[in-house]
Amino acid sequence: MKNVAMTDTQLIEVEDANRVRTIRLNRPQAKNAMNEAMWDATTEALLDAADNTNVAVVVLTGSEDSFSAGQDVIEMAMTAQGKLERGTHSFTGLATELARFPKPLICAVNGIGLGFGVTVLGYADLVFMSTTARLKCPFTSLGVAPELGSSFLFPQLLGRQNAAWALMSSEWLSAEECKDMGLVFQLCEPDDLMETTIRHAEILASKPISSLVECKRVITEPLNEEIAAARAREDAAFVKLLGAPANIEAMTAFAEKRPPDFTSIDD
Repeated sequence: MKNVAMTDTQLIEVEDANRVRTIRLNRPQAKNAMNEAMWDATTEALLDAADNTNVAVVVLTGSEDSFSAGQDVIEMAMTAQGKLERGTHSFTGLATELARFPKPLICAVNGIGLGFGVTVLGYADLVFMSTTARLKCPFTSLGVAPELGSSFLFPQLLGRQNAAWALMSSEWLSAEECKDMGLVFQLCEPDDLMETTIRHAEILASKPISSLVECKRVITEPLNEEIAAARAREDAAFVKLLGAPANIEAMTAFAEKRPPDFTSIDD
């Protein structure tokens, strides 16, 4: 049995089949960049899945050529100017739900991922990635700090040096590099990505939900305090840097479609 639902804004698509819920980010014209409506819709889909006895596993993926281009930079600029009306859950609400989501979460990285489109993988129990996809953490190029607990989760997953490169360099990482670093469970040819992901999801979904939940709990519970502490440090760093000279230069350069120049900024 399959059920497909769209949010009112149609920015995500939710499909339930065989006890697997697929959440597909559906803003391809913006490379699936996350705005307030998408933070809220994705959070609501996860909250519902957590309590839904017909959902055992959640798969998160993107649409067309993108997984997610991270936070909408226009909204980031509006946040810096204090002009943004927050949603019900916003980024913080989704971050909290990802950290406590009790059931298996699988990510299928179908295309480019930036920012959130990379850091969300720290919460995935399995990650499948297209061989043509690539990822980038653009935090330093935006003059900001890491997010979503990645400053703790990435060293755990990748080792300190790989994590440092991923979070500090703002360079693209190929699918092969992501697999070698330990960020990805399995690489797939583009046409095989969803079939392979869903096959693995359905294997898990055939098991008792109670057992899946307890298995995940005993794996992730020791990390919870460290994740919360990392998020608090990251939030403080983000507040410190948002609207500072380097961030303003990055946002200005983006609007002017030119590379940012940080050479004269020393704070």
